[in-house]
Amino acid sequence: MADKESTTKKPALARTVKDKWRSKRWYKLKAPGIFQHVDLGETVATEPDQLAGRTIEITLSELGGGADISKAHIKLRFQIERISGENVAETRFIGHDLTSDYVRRLARRKRSKIDASLLVTTKDGVQMRLKPVAVGEHRLQSRLRSELRNTLRQLLVDEAAKRTAADFVREMLQGDLGKTLSQGLRTLYPLKKIEIRRSEILGPIADEVAPAGAEVPPAETGPSGPAAPEAPPVEESEVSAA
Repeated sequence: MADKESTTKKPALARTVKDKWRSKRWYKLKAPGIFQHVDLGETVATEPDQLAGRTIEITLSELGGGADISKAHIKLRFQIERISGENVAETRFIGHDLTSDYVRRLARRKRSKIDASLLVTTKDGVQMRLKPVAVGEHRLQSRLRSELRNTLRQLLVDEAAKRTAADFVREMLQGDLGKTLSQGLRTLYPLKKIEIRRSEILGPIADEVAPAGAEVPPAETGPSGPAAPEAPPVEESEVSAA
């Protein structure tokens, strides 16, 4: 008798799961204005409210269509802010990370690695938490490392105060900021490499998210941002290719 009851329940359970999946809807993911509103992929949800706060991770190389593989070690993080237009999920940029294997390659044997963590504020009042890493070609004395770390912190605070959040992010991701920092530290010691290995954007960047209900403009090419016209899908839970 028990076997018969379990046999009759299985089809009903299968129908329930199938109906639950059919109730989900697809939503297009759009990058913020700083990345020219390129496609990030698609995701599914039963209700739009379920998407708010969901995070998406994609490399800078993938965001640009995979053309520049030299940016594959930079992982960008986006967070869904709202739904606008025709099932379009608007996101904002919340930070980035360098892959762990890339950071390990920077600090090979017989090299000095200088880490730091600090809070900066941009010209337009956006706060960011940064974790820079600087690498010296040879082993450095503790006193010199400490002096380099303190000077690096001050340089980052000063450089952030000179730029808007959008400009600061572009220079940080493209490597221009690292070159500026290297020049500022050259009088102390000619470091081999300076990178921002992790950033956390603590506030929205101006014009980053389109107003609710507004149409999302098509992607454009140009020097104003690190993005390219098209981007591949994001590998995220319940995220499918665009």
